[in-house]
Amino acid sequence: MKHRIDTAGWHVAARHIVSPNCDVRPPDAAISLLVVHNISLPPGEFGGPGVEQLFTNQLDPEEHPYYATIHTLRVSSHFFIRRDGELLQFVPCRQRAWHAGASSWRGRERCNDFSIGVELEGGDEAPFSDAQYLRLNALIAALRAAYPSLTDVAGHSDIAPGRKTDPGPCFDWSRVRGFATP
Repeated sequence: MKHRIDTAGWHVAARHIVSPNCDVRPPDAAISLLVVHNISLPPGEFGGPGVEQLFTNQLDPEEHPYYATIHTLRVSSHFFIRRDGELLQFVPCRQRAWHAGASSWRGRERCNDFSIGVELEGGDEAPFSDAQYLRLNALIAALRAAYPSLTDVAGHSDIAPGRKTDPGPCFDWSRVRGFATP
């Protein structure tokens, strides 16, 4: 797989699924932070269409009891890495995805303004796969080549402490290359 981000902010080899849940970044907001998340829909189940449906506002509240509680959310992420390493992209990097929520990093509020969101298919209780770490590291290399201002990586729990726990205790920060990790 060729790892490169094009001038519009799309990874050239990712599967593109366009999310409406994004907007324009502030003009002075250089991309400087990568935020690692975990997600599975339904919780604890892997491989289904739930994440894609959530990020494209197509989640059926009748399909699962948990979906009834979240189907009205308008959220997205730039990237989603499945357990087998498949890379999906929902929002071009040059746009602001809605992944961080109320957040702060190094004294800066509104992390969505200056970050890239990467969701890993998983949960706080499950180790991530080798394929996910390989894909994440290749993605990081492509992002850093495209955006030299990208200098930090953090977990969702680092930018929203007390509100979020992901990527969780099973995420092995020592396997993330290219950054000093939290």
